[in-house]
Amino acid sequence: MLAAQRRDLLLERLHRDGRIVAKDLAAELGMSEDSIRRDLRDLAAAGLCQRVYGGALPASPATADYAARQDVQVSGKRRVAAAAAALVEPGSTVIIDGGTTALAVVHALPPDLRATVVTHSPTVASALAGHRDVEVYLIGGRLFKHSMVACGAAAMEAARGLNADLFLLGVTGVHPEAGLTTGDADEAAMKRALARRAADTYVLASSEKIGAASRFAVLPLAEIAGVVTDASADDPTVRALDAPVLHAL
Repeated sequence: MLAAQRRDLLLERLHRDGRIVAKDLAAELGMSEDSIRRDLRDLAAAGLCQRVYGGALPASPATADYAARQDVQVSGKRRVAAAAAALVEPGSTVIIDGGTTALAVVHALPPDLRATVVTHSPTVASALAGHRDVEVYLIGGRLFKHSMVACGAAAMEAARGLNADLFLLGVTGVHPEAGLTTGDADEAAMKRALARRAADTYVLASSEKIGAASRFAVLPLAEIAGVVTDASADDPTVRALDAPVLHAL
């Protein structure tokens, strides 16, 4: 089998099965495990898969830059946003992550909502300017332009002083085995810091993020209150998640 044919087969298996176990596929094809791993390295370098111990998982399409992500799964993000906005109770303190789905949550909040919102996203904070009765606290720090959020030591220090009822967390991948992942180590650390300051954390996960993985772990699924997604309840990956799932209609 030619290298190009093997790589096409690997991509087809990733799409069909949601994962590749290098040892099992090598045995099935009568090839060396090193050849499969080499092909997986090439696919990962091209951004077509995420290598993990023993094989690979589908790469998240949500790792593009902020401007490009605004046009990805727009309708799904709106459904997820509407369901997530319904979790925000009047009078509560809510941490809202950065990203395009988080911005959609702001647009879905009732205009007369009375609440306190803490965010490390200047775009989220700006979008809340029209909500007269929402008190907004913006965490500052080094601007991570890829996601338009503040990260780094100053942002982490500010997060330590928070106490919130709810954290609406954005990630690039939600996978039964890899858990919650994102593409930048500093951003992952910031998300963990914010999750530690909230009583409940819900993940904003439009369907393209379900079953995908990125390089850096954020949290295991067991540490969140639930996943808000527009993916079908019959999706086997959704059923395998070790967390309650709130389906966005």
